[in-house]
Amino acid sequence: MTKRSAHIDRPLVVLIFTLLIGGSMIFASAALGYLARGNINVSSVAFNHLVLGVGVGIVALIFTSTVNYHVWRRFAPFLFVLAILATALVFLPQIGIMHGGGRRWIELAGISFQPSEALKLGTVIMAAAYFSVIRAHMQSIWHTVGGLAAILALPSLLLVLQPDIGTLGVITLGTLAIYLTAGVPWKHIAIIVCIVPIVLGALIMTKPHVRDRVATFFYPAQNQQAEGYQIRQSLIAIGSGGFSGRGFGQGVQKFTYLPEPMGDSIFAVAGEELGFVGSVSIVVLFLAFALRGFIIASHASDMFGALLGVGISTYLAGEAFINIASMLGVAPLTGIPLTFMSQGGSAMLISLASAGILLNISKHSVAGR
Repeated sequence: MTKRSAHIDRPLVVLIFTLLIGGSMIFASAALGYLARGNINVSSVAFNHLVLGVGVGIVALIFTSTVNYHVWRRFAPFLFVLAILATALVFLPQIGIMHGGGRRWIELAGISFQPSEALKLGTVIMAAAYFSVIRAHMQSIWHTVGGLAAILALPSLLLVLQPDIGTLGVITLGTLAIYLTAGVPWKHIAIIVCIVPIVLGALIMTKPHVRDRVATFFYPAQNQQAEGYQIRQSLIAIGSGGFSGRGFGQGVQKFTYLPEPMGDSIFAVAGEELGFVGSVSIVVLFLAFALRGFIIASHASDMFGALLGVGISTYLAGEAFINIASMLGVAPLTGIPLTFMSQGGSAMLISLASAGILLNISKHSVAGR
């Protein structure tokens, strides 16, 4: 017998806030290292992360967890187009900001925002809406492969031009998860399996920074003072943490050599201070988050809820695992943040809003009893 759930999923709430609180503590520790280096803008960085990211993000989580997720299906095309237009604004010299070799931010009224973060959620919502609508046309290659290509075309173009290949990888991962879950024929999946390596090869051949990161991944001993510097310092930090870590706040690398200790290197800070035990705990928490998200998706009351739940769970957990893998040297560096932990107001805001949608799906789920 089945009945409709009347409450949001409590285990998922516990996982989200455990990651959020733990991440905020690690961020605070990493900020001490940033401050000790003589950076005078640490207060603005902390404000952007803790107030605009965590604070406003929790408000967004509460809001999206109360809004019926079917609303997002109705407005999916508009949200998708709006996210694309916002991402394109980074190329306007009046508001676009160039940083670290990429044009990925816009600044309005003194507040910077990375619109590609909204593009992650917008693309996932669009993909879930599209593949839930074409259920009667799953045998048509134009509707499946063609639809997938159409959804990813503009986001791919904009992100390659920025360039922001890491974000493109996360978006593609979430969209492909929806594509596979939608029940497309195996021969259509085989086509995508053949296309993906070709696209990756083209990016490696045509984009020097991608080629450099791939080369560093395969030959980490080369260019240790250039492309290989970050991964070298990350491995030193994680390795020095040993089994139980140096102790919270007692890390050394964040004060000196570790690049971006509050950003994409924050897992290295956690690894040094919390050791093997703390690092594994973080991985287990993200695994539990992904598993809980997939369980919620499997109990969704309709196909749109199931696909949206899979897409959100995949992209949030996927970017975390990609970040962790790059800090451990088992994947190329991408520059993407560690979900719910890394510095970044816009990333935190969108991640929490996405988690809120997942909670609302659980509220309307149909579970077996």
